[in-house]
Amino acid sequence: MASFPVPTVTAHQGSWGPPSLENGNNNLTGLPGNIEKFATLPYSPFGRSDRLGRVADFTGGHNAGDNYFGRRADKLQKGRREFKQRQEEEEHAIDSFQLVDTTKAATSKRFVNLASKRKQQSTRLRQINARRAQAAGGSAGTGGQQLDRMTRPTTGGRFGGGGPGGRGGGRGYGGGRGGRGTWQNRPDRQPSVAVQGTWKAVEDIDLAKLSKNLVAPTTVPPPSDILWCGFLDEYNDNYDKVTSRVPVALKRMENKEFYPVTTTDDPVLEKLAIDGAGQVFVTDAILAHLMTCTRSVYPWDIVVQKLPNGTLFFDKRDNSQLDYLTVQETSYTPPTDEEGINTVERLGLEATIINQNFSQQILKKGSRKEMDLPNPFFDEDDADGMEPASVAYRYRKFALDESTTVICRTEIHGLVKKDQYMTAFALNEFAPTTSNWRDKIDQQRGAVLATELKNNSFKLAKWTAQSLLAGVEQMKIGFVSRTHPKNNYEHVVLATQFYRPKDFATQITLNEGSMWAMFRMFVNLFQKQEPGKYVLMREPNKAVLQIYAVPPETFEDEE
Repeated sequence: MASFPVPTVTAHQGSWGPPSLENGNNNLTGLPGNIEKFATLPYSPFGRSDRLGRVADFTGGHNAGDNYFGRRADKLQKGRREFKQRQEEEEHAIDSFQLVDTTKAATSKRFVNLASKRKQQSTRLRQINARRAQAAGGSAGTGGQQLDRMTRPTTGGRFGGGGPGGRGGGRGYGGGRGGRGTWQNRPDRQPSVAVQGTWKAVEDIDLAKLSKNLVAPTTVPPPSDILWCGFLDEYNDNYDKVTSRVPVALKRMENKEFYPVTTTDDPVLEKLAIDGAGQVFVTDAILAHLMTCTRSVYPWDIVVQKLPNGTLFFDKRDNSQLDYLTVQETSYTPPTDEEGINTVERLGLEATIINQNFSQQILKKGSRKEMDLPNPFFDEDDADGMEPASVAYRYRKFALDESTTVICRTEIHGLVKKDQYMTAFALNEFAPTTSNWRDKIDQQRGAVLATELKNNSFKLAKWTAQSLLAGVEQMKIGFVSRTHPKNNYEHVVLATQFYRPKDFATQITLNEGSMWAMFRMFVNLFQKQEPGKYVLMREPNKAVLQIYAVPPETFEDEE
């Protein structure tokens, strides 16, 4: 059997393919695997990333002879150089390869204390107000006197300016119990009255802490009637049928006279004070305001006079902001217009007129009930064709304790079924934005009222407190809207609703015991002071009450 010699295959340890001549074995002559005879054979370079298609092609034609290798020599040499260059580039690329991190760099945010930012902003606002006061009040009022450290800038309007803002309080910005929103949008309101250099700061009261720490008594002071004045008309039942589909135009009671008489100008209260009937004298509007002051947002002020015998008079200034209603005071988006018909001042005047007209329009003539005495503020000689509005003044006394009796003048607006007393108030819609009363008032009246409880919490609480103080059985609330959002002179009544004051107070979380506890706190506070005149005012931009001792002639020259 013939033997088959196995050729010698020289391995190249450093790379693929046959070794070069200089790296091969020196004693290769005559060996089958001598690489010398393969020196001129072509070697096709390849890349590591090349895809192997086939090992050999036996179907393609070829040209025999050395000319084939001669023609390919230059191309092969060029291929070797390109392969070597490409290999070097790849190795260099591998050595210089670096991963790129595409993830976001974790940045540590510096914690900012919100209380510190609020303090900084409050300081900046006070500095701005101080500069305004110095520029505007240098030649007015006090003759250019320097204000002390408790002085605040001069008043800018009835509700302290119309800057953009919102509600506030202990839980939000701007003050008030029902404060909601963010303090960043807090407006720079102005005080309701300018603090003069002759005023002396007595005490500060934090409303947020006061509402939490106030302990409500278990009993409410029992009332007793002293005197009845004025007259009452009967309620017109047709207004129970008013709907948004068949609204009723709100009329202007141009021949009706309304009397927002303060405590010290009331002749009946003055006579009762001379007779020694009580130790504290107040009207229902002022008393209800103090009882629910923790819900307030806008600045306000009340004048308190203490006589040498210890008698207290809770009073208000002429043309005070207490004479006007507020609109959207506790809303997330209160009125922010500085000009036009939707400013804070003009909306308050519009709401007050609507409330007065509504309280008289829903009454009918012909069934009037006269009280013991006529209206104490109506003068027939100076009537000039006017007549007093249907209001009965019910003077009542409440025994706070064995030594303190409160005399309060309350108001009643009408009769229901000839034997029940009622008060009447009106909520008004001025610019429907997200919702329209005309679309919801008939089917979703509860939702409309819930929105109003959020936007006008302080106003509704005051109305409820006044109704409780007056001892009425019914409280009538009307829903009045503009005929057109841009017309603030014409309005329509969309619906009316009766509520029992005690049930409504429970619905709005108004505790009657807490109301009296709040007022008792004010009475005890002023009973400890020396006789004189004091001003109790709410800070414009924070939920703080301040008490100032003022000269006796303060506010006496105001008309």
